[in-house]
Amino acid sequence: MALVSIVTPSYNQSAFLEETILSVLEQEDVDIEYIIIDGCSTDGSLDIIEKYAGRLAWWVSESDSGQADAINKGLRRATGEYIAWLNSDDLYLPGAVAQAAAALGANPEVGFVFGDAITIDTQGGKLNELTFGDWGLEELMAFRIICQPAVFMRRSVLEKASYLDTTYHYMLDHQLWLRLARIAPIQHIPSTWAAARHHPEAKNVAQPAGFSDETMRLLEWMWEQPDLAPLIASNRRRVEAGAYRLNGRYLLDGGSPGPALGAYGNALVRSPRFALQHWHRMLYAMLSMVGGKNLDQVYYRVRQQGK
Repeated sequence: MALVSIVTPSYNQSAFLEETILSVLEQEDVDIEYIIIDGCSTDGSLDIIEKYAGRLAWWVSESDSGQADAINKGLRRATGEYIAWLNSDDLYLPGAVAQAAAALGANPEVGFVFGDAITIDTQGGKLNELTFGDWGLEELMAFRIICQPAVFMRRSVLEKASYLDTTYHYMLDHQLWLRLARIAPIQHIPSTWAAARHHPEAKNVAQPAGFSDETMRLLEWMWEQPDLAPLIASNRRRVEAGAYRLNGRYLLDGGSPGPALGAYGNALVRSPRFALQHWHRMLYAMLSMVGGKNLDQVYYRVRQQGK
């Protein structure tokens, strides 16, 4: 049975951390090496980690240079044939790790596999289902976003890709998926593997402007890559529409409906059909601009429909 290494970066998420840890430790029919990298939490997280220390392969609490640095520290320590990271507010669903390991074992040419996911609230209540497709490099380049906790990688391919780029703080996972997909094929497994938690302190909720900025930076980065630039050139309208569409979503989440409409307009000019998959967000932005009232709860439900 192949060893699967799981890394959890932790920083002041004591409200969710124990549930995250248990979602890993209670996985069945799989050999897991579990590593936790804590960034000097001050909220009681260390007490929780110490409670399970005997079941961890390794853990540490020390300062770091951000999320990517913390995750890389754990990824480099890992020894499993397959590897993943699970943030300290997300969860694995029962059977997820064994299914991912089986998929990677059955397809040795694949660099990473990704499943479907759900979103949950602070109490663990289900908000929405996130269902993906048989996407490859070209879909990732068009900013088709997959759910990070539902991704499991082959460690040999991750090592070739040189881990996370620590200069990214928001789109760090998608940038890594692109680099991995350049090296080896990827595969979608139509099974729900993870629960991504939405709460006010979550980075994608609290700091949407950062995601917006890095989306456009990632587009520039792709143009700079000799192997990716020709692929963009052959499908430029859809790739750029994907970047602007995602940028509009983040601007809207950040409370900037005017700039969001501008980004969606750029997406519409480039690929109307692709852009209009976000018609509900465009409508919300327009209503916000003209003073629509009591739309927050409606939009909160809409935004769970993925990227």
